[in-house]
Amino acid sequence: MATASPQHLLDDIINTEQQQQQEQQQEFLSSLETIVLTIFLTIIIIMTVFGNLLVMVALCKDRHLRKKKTNYFIVSLAFADLLVALVVMPFAAIELTTGQWRYGEIFCLVRTSLDVLLTTASILHLCCIALDRYYAICCQPLVYRHKMTPLRVAVMLGSCWLIPTFISFLPIMQSWNAIGIEDIIEERQALAGGSNDTSCVFLVNQPYALICSAVAFYVPLALMVLAYQRIYVTAMSHARQIETLQRAGSAPISGTAPVITVRSSTSSDPSEHYRLRTTMVSSSLEQAPIANSRMRVETKAAKTLAVIMGCFCLCWAPFFITNVVDPFIHYSVPWQLWTAWLWLGYINSGLNPFLYAFLNRAFRRAFLMILCCGDERYARQGSCSYRQTHRPCSPPSVNGTSMALRLSFLPNRSYSDNGQTILANDQESQDSLGAR
Repeated sequence: MATASPQHLLDDIINTEQQQQQEQQQEFLSSLETIVLTIFLTIIIIMTVFGNLLVMVALCKDRHLRKKKTNYFIVSLAFADLLVALVVMPFAAIELTTGQWRYGEIFCLVRTSLDVLLTTASILHLCCIALDRYYAICCQPLVYRHKMTPLRVAVMLGSCWLIPTFISFLPIMQSWNAIGIEDIIEERQALAGGSNDTSCVFLVNQPYALICSAVAFYVPLALMVLAYQRIYVTAMSHARQIETLQRAGSAPISGTAPVITVRSSTSSDPSEHYRLRTTMVSSSLEQAPIANSRMRVETKAAKTLAVIMGCFCLCWAPFFITNVVDPFIHYSVPWQLWTAWLWLGYINSGLNPFLYAFLNRAFRRAFLMILCCGDERYARQGSCSYRQTHRPCSPPSVNGTSMALRLSFLPNRSYSDNGQTILANDQESQDSLGAR
């Protein structure tokens, strides 16, 4: 009977020890990766909750923020993103770190429906904010007031929450998304653990993928691109007009220029809704500081729009492109890639407070008041005093903003048809575009 040589026994012992060390190292790396992943996901969830909760508290505590219609879209967006962080992200993080689904088949469908509902609602809010900014910046104040009535704002907010239900709870709870791919779903469940009791598998057929992606991403994306493109064109047009005015004002000009200021009255009497005040200025050179300020605003506006659209596309485009392509390539996209794209979309819910609220001066002032426990240094300035500034306050316009239309009549200059140059100093345009 043959026996193993001592050399062979020694080799077996060494190989066994090496295998054990490799297994221990793999277990350690796996545990370390799990810890790092858990910390990373926890930070994302906490930052998302903190940022969106701060936006909602700011609106509740600051009555000035409640006067602007745009802020209601921002707060409703913050509420949707807050629910994403509280209801959707924690369960997705637990499933990702543990590799198991422990909450049953019914709650799997509910969690998936909430995921689709809340993320779609968040995206639709971004679209409504873009449309609101388009009307506020590219249209005349009276047009904005006519378009964005309280009823229309309420309808738009309601649509942001109602439309997603038709692509979330209704088709998912009825399993419309699984029609024609039942065998593939059962195969995935068998590979993952047997059923949705231990694994939450969600696949969609081709019609659902196309309809859901169009409603939740591609249509809002198209509207946002059109709206922000028009805002950018308007900003550049203002910059060119002001540059022309600045060049005209650089030449010595004698005489005076009438300044016509249109503002909304705080009186409840409709006959006093608008007041027309005409003053005289000594020279058009006084427009230079306003022109410089406005050009800085337009430059920052373009950068802000680029950041907003860049972050939105970077976060959601990979997921929805994959969502459309995957059913047509026999569901061959690896689950790791799906997970990465999904969490990249979740991160957009944490970025929204910074993009839409933290860049707004009024919100920043309210945040400082909250975080600094009501420090008077950050209190909103009251109505400006003539004694303090030695000049009249900038009047609020029709859409709750400061709007002055200065009609400068300058000789020997080429302007509009009636020889007038119009300079719009719209404070809401600056605030809504994130002017610092």
